[in-house]
Parts: sequence; C-alpha cells; structure tokens
Amino acid sequence: MRDDPELGRYEARSGGGLAGYARYARGGDDLFVFTHTEVLSAYEGQGVGGTLVRGALDDVRRRGGRIEAQCPFVRQWLDRHPDYQDLLVTSD
Repeated sequence: MRDDPELGRYEARSGGGLAGYARYARGGDDLFVFTHTEVLSAYEGQGVGGTLVRGALDDVRRRGGRIEAQCPFVRQWLDRHPDYQDLLVTSD
C-alpha cells in the first residue's frame, strides 16, 4: 500500500501492478475525505479492499489526521472496525 498524493489516492499493488485504490480529497491540513474505493476485477474477493482501507487509515492515524468517509466501502469497513472510529470527523 502506498500513498500517491498527486493522484489523491492510496494504492494497493501486486506484482508491480495496481490492484486497487482508495481515492481521497484533502480538506485542510489534517482532513482526508475518502470518496471512492475500487478493487480491480482480477483482485476482487481476495481482501484487497479491506487491506487497502486499513493501511490508508493507519497512515492517516500516523500523520495525526482525521477522516470523512463519503465512500460507502470505507463507511462499511469502519462499521466493522470500531477501533478506527476515533479517526472520523463528526458533523453535529
């Protein structure tokens, strides 16, 4: 997993090729707005999406960032992993 800030996405790679990505937009210094996650069809059902989201959120946490989860896949992943809820920006 690697961050490509020029493309605004975290990428999962396999054998040197792209396996999937989680697209984000930056909203200030510490906000990552996740907008879309996609796994290439050759890698579907292999856990790439979950590994990608976990790696991206671990990187955001390491940077001291927060997230907004507009992407349905990221929202569903967060529902299953309450230990990452502290990263969410809430809009009350």
